[in-house]
Amino acid sequence: MNGSQLQQPSARSPCVCTISSGRLDASALSAPGTEAAHLVERLLRLLGEDPSREGLRGTSQRVVTSLASLTAGYDQTVADVVHGAVFAEAYSEMVVVRNLEVYSLCEHHLLPFVGHAHIAYVPDGRIIGLSKLPRIVDLFARRLQIQERLTIEIAAALDDVLSPLGVAVVIEAAHFCMLMRRTQKPATKTLTSSMRGVFRSDPSTRAEFMAVIHPGHRDRR
Repeated sequence: MNGSQLQQPSARSPCVCTISSGRLDASALSAPGTEAAHLVERLLRLLGEDPSREGLRGTSQRVVTSLASLTAGYDQTVADVVHGAVFAEAYSEMVVVRNLEVYSLCEHHLLPFVGHAHIAYVPDGRIIGLSKLPRIVDLFARRLQIQERLTIEIAAALDDVLSPLGVAVVIEAAHFCMLMRRTQKPATKTLTSSMRGVFRSDPSTRAEFMAVIHPGHRDRR
């Protein structure tokens, strides 16, 4: 599997989750009675529920605030997250960070997909602060996503920031649209990858990465 062969996502609005006044902002939604909360309340009524019953009082506002948080990645850029934490360093061996937690919302059903990201890069004179890698993952995961695009965006961000000899990203995730809906495949996980530079051109480098994240794996290409 070579995620780098996936088509690049088409240009789209930088703000998918919008209301008439602009993108949802958690800090601006603390007061009740917002337009978005009314929309959620209407949806609850269309589902046959009573938003005024005890268990649902305040649910509309909580849903809006939650969505604002879960899509907060639209309000940040890679530069905001990295914040200059790129350093000159002669280190030239592979850097691998495994099992970074991924939580995102599938744009097709607005249901979660959850899993882990494995990231590697081979520096070419510059390294990045390790704490920035999970933040880059969160930056793109906290948007309405598909796993394939998420994988590519993380790899592209590292490639742009570091200009390394190569970048590799693998994501393994379970999708609640499969777990909770009629497909009901509880053991199913989706694996996507994006390989750039030496990870794409050099089978031994790619195999080393896969062996680190999946001991016992053999790259058969």
